[in-house]
Amino acid sequence: MDLRRDALEILKETSRTFYIPISQLPSGLQEAVASAYLCMRAIDEIEDHAELSGSTKAQLLRSISQTLQSGVNGFDLDAFATGFGAAHTVLPEVTLRLREWAILAPEGIAPRIWDATAAMSDRMALWAEVNWQVQSEADLDRYTFGVAGAVGLLLSDLWAWYDGTTTNRTEAIGFGRGLQAVNILRNHSEDRQRGVTFFPTGWNTAQMTAYARRNLALADAYTQALPDGPALTFCRIPLTLAHGTLEALADGREKLSRTDVLALIARVVNLK
Repeated sequence: MDLRRDALEILKETSRTFYIPISQLPSGLQEAVASAYLCMRAIDEIEDHAELSGSTKAQLLRSISQTLQSGVNGFDLDAFATGFGAAHTVLPEVTLRLREWAILAPEGIAPRIWDATAAMSDRMALWAEVNWQVQSEADLDRYTFGVAGAVGLLLSDLWAWYDGTTTNRTEAIGFGRGLQAVNILRNHSEDRQRGVTFFPTGWNTAQMTAYARRNLALADAYTQALPDGPALTFCRIPLTLAHGTLEALADGREKLSRTDVLALIARVVNLK
């Protein structure tokens, strides 16, 4: 089986935002970023699962973290499956195949990806136990760092590992936080229907939008400082879509249409 090709197929099915920029990355870096994205998507599916209780989510997430921390030269075939237990019947394919995504990463950077996913999984477990109660801006900062700002730091490590590209790490956190804040705004109504809100107590849409814009300003600075190369190619697309989504929400639309997404991506690609 061609694991790289299979990973790209799963990417295409799970994310219209990240499939295109990942598919354009050069060999080596592509496997690293795809591995990181799919590992984190695997645990994200547990965090958002509609049928699992908070305690079950926390148990699953901590089991995954512990397994990732035990990795040396890879993982046994059933390393993750054992921890899934009875929940395996309701978990999606991207989660059930976590072992494959973990071993997709090139040997020289794989432990960094396992570490980042393990740490995120532990943080998600803590939030699951308190039902994602975000009461203050400090809580929001902790949440957006844990599930996205830390991803910005990982991406910076991947760029440096691949070709020595250096970045501002505060801006890297803002890159992740900004994208996550836009996701929170886009999914706010849906989240409330399942009894969760990531808006701090007393916040309205205008305040969350201002928070997103502050972090997207850091994301803009992060991206603009990147040299021509694969990191810049990758970052431009999700950042452009995040700005486009904010504009759509301000216009009263729930999200970008597929036509909007394709037009924005085409504009970014033509900048190359």
